[in-house]
Amino acid sequence: MNLGSAEGLEGLTIGRLARELQMSKSGLFAHFGSKEELQLAAVDVARAIFVDKVMERALAAPPGIARLRAMLEAWVAYVERSVFKGGCFFAAASAECDGRPGRVRDQVARLTRSWLDALEAEIRQARSLLQLRSRTNPEQLAFEVHALVQEANWAYQLLREKRVFERAREGIRHRLERAATRRGLRQLRDRRAASRTTRNARGR
Repeated sequence: MNLGSAEGLEGLTIGRLARELQMSKSGLFAHFGSKEELQLAAVDVARAIFVDKVMERALAAPPGIARLRAMLEAWVAYVERSVFKGGCFFAAASAECDGRPGRVRDQVARLTRSWLDALEAEIRQARSLLQLRSRTNPEQLAFEVHALVQEANWAYQLLREKRVFERAREGIRHRLERAATRRGLRQLRDRRAASRTTRNARGR
């Protein structure tokens, strides 16, 4: 997985993986069958890790704006912790595969679209709960907050600036507060207070 995120999926071959794992090339070939199947398996493992590290953690928050904020915070933390050596696996795979037709590109595109769909769905939920203003455009808001995390990932990987994660968090907070109703603002502030309490308890 680290090999795929740091050096690209094209660098993930059965021969290279065999050397990394000190296994026979024929044994791995019997399991995966082709380089493409190996790459698809890597994408599937990355998806499972993303669900565990981001989605599952965010589900603890109540539906609506609090869960939306939790989804984005969990995603920022996932990138900041460098779960994969090359940063966000799907950001790297998207940049590598966007102009390369095939099953791997299609799978990366489907999974990226499903994450955007999840953000948009939570924005709609928050709007229906009167936590976001009625004029809020789910597609636009999802695009903007998604871009903030992607930019933080890019800037950290290329420029090694740790501050970019706090900038992303600040941008997300500002954008959600601008779109929030009074009810939504209360949810966001309660969530921040709970997060601070949890961090302080862990620090004792």
